[in-house]
Amino acid sequence: MGEDRAGERRSAGVGVLDRVVAILDAVETLPMGASELARHLGLSVPTAYRLVSAMVGHGLLRRDSDGRLHIGLRFASTALAAAATPVLADLSRRTGETAQVWVRRGEHRLCLACVESPSELRASLPVGTLLALADGGSAAQVLTAPPDPARGWVESVSKRTPGLCSVSAGVHYGSEVVAAVCLAAPVSRVKPEGPGAQWGELVTAAALRLEEVLLYR
Repeated sequence: MGEDRAGERRSAGVGVLDRVVAILDAVETLPMGASELARHLGLSVPTAYRLVSAMVGHGLLRRDSDGRLHIGLRFASTALAAAATPVLADLSRRTGETAQVWVRRGEHRLCLACVESPSELRASLPVGTLLALADGGSAAQVLTAPPDPARGWVESVSKRTPGLCSVSAGVHYGSEVVAAVCLAAPVSRVKPEGPGAQWGELVTAAALRLEEVLLYR
């Protein structure tokens, strides 16, 4: 009896997964609203809305200004992770400092890729590090309140961690910021003008290189 119920739960779980994949396949071909999606897939409207809301919440889907559903920004992370290392390696080589890519995960930010400075004294956070956005830092600011496009970067000096500073620029996918390229360094190696003046243009250029990857993914 218990085995039968366990089998039913597994079947139900697979059924939900099948529907999620069907939704992704549908909107990848033709963006549409939730009601239209329900008709297209033969789902009840409440079921479609429930699944869509959960998928939007997890970043698997996103809505445009007309309410149509598209593949979500979380899928951009795969392309970013694959492309980020050579871009970050070049940025780290040119600056001598630690270069990272951060993406948003709810109320946190996740370190998706990192190339550390060769210096013994360096900013060091491994890939997979999860930090609360509320803790601050330039990457957190880019992911929550993107900088003025005229400048393109934001800096942080001893705000999250005393003695460290950073400058970050946003990676855009369409009109949305999907990631932040961040260069982090000890304050002792930064010129008086600040990390933005010293490295802002290089960080912004690295972010633009990653945008090109997403544009043609």
